[in-house]
Amino acid sequence: MTEKKRVLIITYYWPPGTGAGVFRWLKFSKYLRDYGWEPVVYTPENPEAQGTDHTLEEDIPEGMTIIRRPIREPYGIYKALTGRRKEEKIQSGFLSEGRKPGRADKAAAWIRGNFFIPDARKYWIRPSVTFLAQWLKENPVDAIVSTGPPHSMHMIALELKKQTGLPWLADFRDPWTQIDFYDKLMLTGMADKKHRKLEKQVLQAADSIITVSRGCAIGLEEIAQKPVDVISNGFDPDDFRKLPPFSHNRFSLTHMGSMNADRNHEVLWQVLSRLRDNLASFPHDLRLRFIGKTDFSVKEHLKKYNLLSHSEFIAPLPHKKALEKAADSAVLLLPLNNTPNAAGITTGKLFEYLGLQRPILCIGPPGGDAAHIIRETQSGHNVDFDDQEGLKDILLSWYELFLKGKLQANATHAEQYSKIRQTAQLVSILDQAIENPNRP
Repeated sequence: MTEKKRVLIITYYWPPGTGAGVFRWLKFSKYLRDYGWEPVVYTPENPEAQGTDHTLEEDIPEGMTIIRRPIREPYGIYKALTGRRKEEKIQSGFLSEGRKPGRADKAAAWIRGNFFIPDARKYWIRPSVTFLAQWLKENPVDAIVSTGPPHSMHMIALELKKQTGLPWLADFRDPWTQIDFYDKLMLTGMADKKHRKLEKQVLQAADSIITVSRGCAIGLEEIAQKPVDVISNGFDPDDFRKLPPFSHNRFSLTHMGSMNADRNHEVLWQVLSRLRDNLASFPHDLRLRFIGKTDFSVKEHLKKYNLLSHSEFIAPLPHKKALEKAADSAVLLLPLNNTPNAAGITTGKLFEYLGLQRPILCIGPPGGDAAHIIRETQSGHNVDFDDQEGLKDILLSWYELFLKGKLQANATHAEQYSKIRQTAQLVSILDQAIENPNRP
């Protein structure tokens, strides 16, 4: 039997921690052995995780090596500045559940962007390089992977590349300086220059670069001056076996995951309010369901349009439980961030929605990557951020089908986004990196 090649995966997010960043490399790791690669994960022992879900550990391959090392993060200072409790979790994407961000939040964001470069995990870079450089001498691997954000993971891999010459694949689940909230960091000219310098170093030194969408790849290629491969987030078919069918009890619109202010599109609440006021049965049938963290601004809009009584807010659930809830949905909501990089956004939930096989309502650029995937798979409809009439027509047509008991998803070609196929694509890129590495 041919001996498996080994890949060291440097990731901040790993079970039992939760959040969108966990799934991509957990699922790759699950299937890598099927393609002749043995994954080894390096991850923090005590990360500032958004939550805990021990059921995710069921996907970790038996006997897989996981190296956990302590990390020091400055979130105690951040919480003190913003009046948060010590045990309160820091949310990604500037999501605020309980209140409108005040001066203290803005000051903390300024400190975060200007003093913690590339991010708050910067103090883990040097000890990780020291540890891993020695570990690799005693435990050889064939390649290194880093996945970010946080981009400190890339900085660890960059230094290891310099010291070992090992082939290195850098995975950008989100952009760096082109990410949607980059302007909210309120960077000084000097800080912005440093972010861009580090980003360029990483992109130009990596043997291979992958990202989640064509839009993201184009932006990275401009900096890297070399090709960037696209491997979308995808879904694991195992997660969608034996889910309950849609009950047809309510015309339920469900959003899974974090609902931040940039995804809070007033046009949706306006249209739903119009339909409620003009269709006699609609108030009884309508149910809005939010599974996960929801920004305070969403609740303010729901109150403004008298939709709170139709709304259900569900605290973050274990992944399997969240999928079970979402499976009993008439429609799955996919509001994209209304930001300059919206065309390149393909959130992980889009692919989970493909696996759920319920109609997807995407609010975002008609020419964007998410809209392309929805058209390609015939899994739903996409409307622009301000297309009130188009949104009304889609919801009305779906509601009429719901009343007849005929609201179904007819998705096709979704299997190309399965994690099994995507792992094969990843392995092809890793194999090429081994054959043609960039030596320091």
